[in-house]
Amino acid sequence: MTSDENEAGPPDHLANLRGMDLVRRTLEEARGAARSQGKDVGRGRGSAPRRIAGNSRRRWSGPGPDSRDPQPFGPAASDLARNRGWSGRVAEGAVFGRWPGVVGEGIAAHATPTSLNDGVLTISAESTAWATQLRMVQAQVLAKIADAVGDGVVRSLKIVGPVGPSWRKGRYHISGRGPRDTYG
Repeated sequence: MTSDENEAGPPDHLANLRGMDLVRRTLEEARGAARSQGKDVGRGRGSAPRRIAGNSRRRWSGPGPDSRDPQPFGPAASDLARNRGWSGRVAEGAVFGRWPGVVGEGIAAHATPTSLNDGVLTISAESTAWATQLRMVQAQVLAKIADAVGDGVVRSLKIVGPVGPSWRKGRYHISGRGPRDTYG
């Protein structure tokens, strides 16, 4: 196309068309030219799917969102977990993975979750004072966990303090109370 043709404007049969009418007419002419060359040209979503290889058929995606479009990772992972039946295990793992965000930085600095079995979350506190404090706010901690990971994942808490020293040394052990004050 030369610069003279650009300045001349559209052909005479398109001169009186404006906006979407001009677009539709131009598109129909382009499709007609493609058909005259033997090409299979459809009209978007309403056309029959094109045969690719063997029995497979391909549908072309339109301008709107489609299930075949790239998906964000979070929703795609959630769909995968739900379809495979992993949702419960993922929710249980979220308790451990998001612990500081679930209970807050203050509690997370002094207590850590250690196990989750049959809906009972075992929390290990760094001192007996923190274990006592957590027992007093146990209902609020359960509510925060339910809000963050879902209701029913954690049904109760088992809060333990620090473990005392063990008197057991070596491979062999004699059962009993261990060293105690015998002068009593």
